[in-house]
Amino acid sequence: MGKKRKKIKVIIDTNVLVSTLILRGKLSKIVELWKTGIIVPVFSRETFKEFKNVLEYPKFSLSRSEIKTIIEEEVLTFFEIVEVTEEVKGICRDPDDDKFISCAISASAELIVSGDKDLCNLSEYKDVKIIYGRDFIKMFSANQGRI
Repeated sequence: MGKKRKKIKVIIDTNVLVSTLILRGKLSKIVELWKTGIIVPVFSRETFKEFKNVLEYPKFSLSRSEIKTIIEEEVLTFFEIVEVTEEVKGICRDPDDDKFISCAISASAELIVSGDKDLCNLSEYKDVKIIYGRDFIKMFSANQGRI
């Protein structure tokens, strides 16, 4: 019997989510990773709220219906929602980014995937690695879907 692959809990920063779901850029491979169950993306209430607010930015020109479809069909079906049990403050240079670290710690996630320089410059907090989206894709390509 084959060995079961451990699913990797990942916090995906808002900028990476927008890039994968709306802009359909190079990072869109990440969508395949969560849709095939290789990774388990995680939201907290705070990180989800930021994502939803960003989808409503006029520059994306998304209708309410399109936003609802993205959230219901592309995101909530696949994402785990965690309650923040350990809130961190003052870790990131940008205090608004601390919510992603709080989410990761509370979810016992292994990674935060971001495009945010302030977050990625930390590279690690406790047992959580913080990496750029492009490095996340490279890591999966190099390890044939395993970390």
